[in-house]
Amino acid sequence: MQNSSSRRVSAADGTVTVAPAAAVLVLAVAVMTFTSCSSRTDSNATASVTGSNATLTATQREHIQLYTVKSSKFHRTIETMGVVDFDNDQATSVLAPFSGPVSQLLVSLGAQVKEGTPLAAVESPDFATAISTYRKALATAQTDRRLADLDKDLLEHHGVSQREADQAETDAVSAEADRDAALRALVSLQVAPQTINDIEQGRPVAHAAAFIRSPVAGTVVEKLITPGELLQAGTTPCFTVANLSRVWVLAQLFGSDLTAVSLGDSARVLTGIGSNDFSGKVDNVSALVDPDTRAVQVRVVVENPGDFLKKQMYVRVLIQARQESTGLLIPVSAVLRDDENLPFVYVAQPDRSFARRHITLGYRVGEQYDIGAGLQAGDQIVVTGGIFVQFMQTQ
Repeated sequence: MQNSSSRRVSAADGTVTVAPAAAVLVLAVAVMTFTSCSSRTDSNATASVTGSNATLTATQREHIQLYTVKSSKFHRTIETMGVVDFDNDQATSVLAPFSGPVSQLLVSLGAQVKEGTPLAAVESPDFATAISTYRKALATAQTDRRLADLDKDLLEHHGVSQREADQAETDAVSAEADRDAALRALVSLQVAPQTINDIEQGRPVAHAAAFIRSPVAGTVVEKLITPGELLQAGTTPCFTVANLSRVWVLAQLFGSDLTAVSLGDSARVLTGIGSNDFSGKVDNVSALVDPDTRAVQVRVVVENPGDFLKKQMYVRVLIQARQESTGLLIPVSAVLRDDENLPFVYVAQPDRSFARRHITLGYRVGEQYDIGAGLQAGDQIVVTGGIFVQFMQTQ
């Protein structure tokens, strides 16, 4: 005999379970209550999902904003990374003008120097030899010139032959050429003008120190020698002096970005340090591709007030293309991300629902994205309230 307080319930697989009568009654009441409430609810007060699309009520649609996609003209902004370098047009590598060991360094890195400022002292036999050679050449030239003038006078009085007078003039001209060459050697060795003047005036010259001098005014940005180092004339790099009021930023471009950049494009250099951002212009696009990175180097010339930008500093570079582009622009607020972080938007459908559509993001232009794929002109997308539509779609 079956117990009146329970029911037999058959499962799809043929098994039979016994449920208490009270539980069955509660379930039935709950279903009836849900059905009754649903029938009394205003159809404009709820949202539903049609298939995989989200459908909102008229009231809910008042809180979203649509945007019609259309073709627009814009100027692309290419963002990349760059490295600060000296403006090589304003940087000079100082080579050793003479041989010998370095006896003393006279400047430190970052020192501001003028043209002719001593940078280092060198014990140079070349220097002493050049001074001695000039002194001898000067004396010889003076003597030979006196003899030539004397023979010229004697020739007028038939005191010497024409041949002797011509030979004396030749000797004088040769001696003067040697004197001038010796003087140029002193100048190339950066001998102080006062020392040269003392030699020419016949005054004694004490041991003249050999100094490596700055050929230009600027900042000492590299110091490549140490005390005691043996220098080779004309080959050993000693210092780099640069004018840092203007620097280069060497940026890297890849692929299609190259078609958007041309000479004269304006650029913005962002340091990420406070508000220290700088303006510049593209003045060179390399004709070669880096074999390691497959990038093309673009040079941006940047004014550098206060010498804030330093060599090898990493910066962000935003290049504003002057060349006009055409594409589909949509507001940044329309773009959402799915669980795989892929961008998508909600597109209005003819049945008034909203379909999720994945898109390909191109360049960002202010508060808009250029869309590479996924949309076409005339599509209506949600630009305000997309998060709510996404929530309703997942219910």
